[in-house]
Amino acid sequence: MLRIITQRTEAEAELRRIRDRTHDELIVHKEATVREVLQAVKRQGDRAVLHYTAEFDQQTLAPEQLRVSGSELDAAYQQVSSDLLAAIRLARSQIEAFHRQRLPKSWVQFQEDEVVLGKRYTPVDRAGLYIPGGRAAYPSTVLMNAVPAQVAGVPRIVMVTPPAPAGVSGDALKHAVPAINPAVLVAAQECGIAEIYRVGGAQAIAALAYGTETIPKVDVITGPGNIYVTLAKKLVYGTVGIDSLAGPSEVLVIADATANPVYVATDLLAQAEHDPMAAAILVTTDGVLAKKVHAEVELQLANHPRRTLTEKAIANYGLIVVVESLQAAAELSNEFAPEHLELEVADPWAMLDQIRHAGAIFLGYSTPEAVGDYLAGPNHTLPTSGAARYASALGVETFMKHSSLIQYSPTALGKVASAIDVLARAEGLPSHADSVRLRTKGNPNPEP
Repeated sequence: MLRIITQRTEAEAELRRIRDRTHDELIVHKEATVREVLQAVKRQGDRAVLHYTAEFDQQTLAPEQLRVSGSELDAAYQQVSSDLLAAIRLARSQIEAFHRQRLPKSWVQFQEDEVVLGKRYTPVDRAGLYIPGGRAAYPSTVLMNAVPAQVAGVPRIVMVTPPAPAGVSGDALKHAVPAINPAVLVAAQECGIAEIYRVGGAQAIAALAYGTETIPKVDVITGPGNIYVTLAKKLVYGTVGIDSLAGPSEVLVIADATANPVYVATDLLAQAEHDPMAAAILVTTDGVLAKKVHAEVELQLANHPRRTLTEKAIANYGLIVVVESLQAAAELSNEFAPEHLELEVADPWAMLDQIRHAGAIFLGYSTPEAVGDYLAGPNHTLPTSGAARYASALGVETFMKHSSLIQYSPTALGKVASAIDVLARAEGLPSHADSVRLRTKGNPNPEP
């Protein structure tokens, strides 16, 4: 099931196939559907949101049921265990502490001749967080999106998440209104978010991008989702900002002979259990380890609670590559540019200089990806599908923008006037040149 490859050229081809696995013809047909949804919501507002929620999610809602009520928010705390609440609070504290270190500071620099230059950082006015839902619950995704927005100082943060699908059983679903998982609601409230809407899919992205009678238009949309959500974010970019276009999750483990095959196998399965399209890759310098990991994956899969889904991911996007050196492993990893990279080698810090492209890097045998997924502090919303070559994790910067600050005195402007004149005329922009000339030579209305 889990293939072992020893030829470099074959490995490179397989890694390309896995990296580009979402680039298929189906996306073209899905994009047409998403465009239809976006335009309908833009024109019809709540009416279209409710229509597509009924069509895609099999949930019939009234307009007043779109927003999660205060009583449901209060009740959520009664439906989570004290252990889960404590874990949410610990994770939130860790994530906040990390992101406060990343908060950019406005600055001003005073130069000679009374020239003042600087940057001023300000948060967006409104942020919309998309949290996947339905059959699964992701309180960690709430924290990873909400905390940076909060640290950035965004005045209004709203959240959208799909209601539980029809037919799902459980105490939390014995409401007249389709419920949101209580752990998700608690995580949101722990981040100070009480404005939550029970809507998902492309219609949720459209509502955030264009605004409806109930759901406000925002400035930035963040958060992962399925292919429809991702395509919707792609199509509304420009109307609003977005964090990234998230693809299926992936891990690449680099391991040498010192690695524990049980740990490596578990880390591969931890990625594969996310989604049938998740990728789990081992690149190792040790052929014996490769065989042990292969056997251990089979062993752990035998009684895996999510066996069907996980086996599909392993069969289609699982891979073991045996290479001659750690340098070769680093080269393959850089070409793949993984979302998550684990360095399970004797001296991971010595190898770090060889790594150029990775969303998050986990160093050493005691640092599984799960640490970063939940509470180490760095964000788990990371670039996928090779985007780590040019993109970074979600952070406070996602929710902020900066303005340049420039002030010149008459003396300073006079010193650069001739250079500006030459450049402006070279570009055929005479009024640019005049705007400086009139201030520095014979201006009938000098600066007061």
